[in-house]
Amino acid sequence: MKLDRELLWLVGGITGLLALSSLITFLLKRRADGQPNAVVANLDARVKAWWVMVAIFGVSLAIGSLGSVILFGFMSFFALREFITLTPTRPGDHRTLFWAFFIVTPLQYYLVAMEWYGLFSILIPVYAFILVPTRSALAGDSANFLERTAKIQWALMVCVYCVSHVPALLTLHIPGYEGQNAKLVLFFVLVVQISDVLQYVWGKLLGKHQIVPLISPNKTVEGFWGGVLSATAIGTALWWATPFSWWQAGLLSFLITLMGFFGGLVMSAIKRDRGVKDYGTLIEGHGGVMDRIDSLCFAAPVFFHLVRYIYT
Repeated sequence: MKLDRELLWLVGGITGLLALSSLITFLLKRRADGQPNAVVANLDARVKAWWVMVAIFGVSLAIGSLGSVILFGFMSFFALREFITLTPTRPGDHRTLFWAFFIVTPLQYYLVAMEWYGLFSILIPVYAFILVPTRSALAGDSANFLERTAKIQWALMVCVYCVSHVPALLTLHIPGYEGQNAKLVLFFVLVVQISDVLQYVWGKLLGKHQIVPLISPNKTVEGFWGGVLSATAIGTALWWATPFSWWQAGLLSFLITLMGFFGGLVMSAIKRDRGVKDYGTLIEGHGGVMDRIDSLCFAAPVFFHLVRYIYT
């Protein structure tokens, strides 16, 4: 994978932003004089977790497209595990879950690595959709059958199918942009994730009007618009790292930040339904893997297919 100057600028900018965040967090902790502050503690944990995640993400990109596929494959595996843990299953589902974890998930990412778009795009929506209820029915357990199979199918769609579209960006053959798709992945992840962070920041600074208090009381109108518009502006400013013009980068940034918000909201609704705060505890300050990639789930397939249909 070509490591060009623009990619180095992107990586350097992200590193600088994290360094600045670490400095701000350090100063806020000094200002608090050791007194407990939930907001500062949360911010400190988030920044530390981001250092780890950015380092892992950077190593995967440096290895090449295969490294990114493997990274997101493991992320999907752990996210699927967290999702299934929140939705209790019965013994009749165990063999179905074996297929979901150890056959369907690796096969999906194998198809991405092989750039087999025709099968990658329908494996889970079509074939896994048929496989899951069939395998569960063969177990002979009809108790809550529709609910159980729907949970497994939904988990595969969200945690595996949707997430696999992020490394699939590396397989796109965009005229005049050959060998530069790593920047496209960085652009997508950066815009969606920074929108998530900025919605949190704007919400803490100006948030007064809750959007859906019964599902996510921390999401406010002010935080939503502040984060979405700020992230859209950042995405527009990064047009030079993409195959888009500045206004196209702006429109796509606005769209994926909206999709990111919807993804986070839906995943919050599931947690609220199950009565938990986080999907897991794997990442300090962020909960589980699913808590960190929830905003990518809805945004990734939309971004991938728009870029594929318009630019390839």
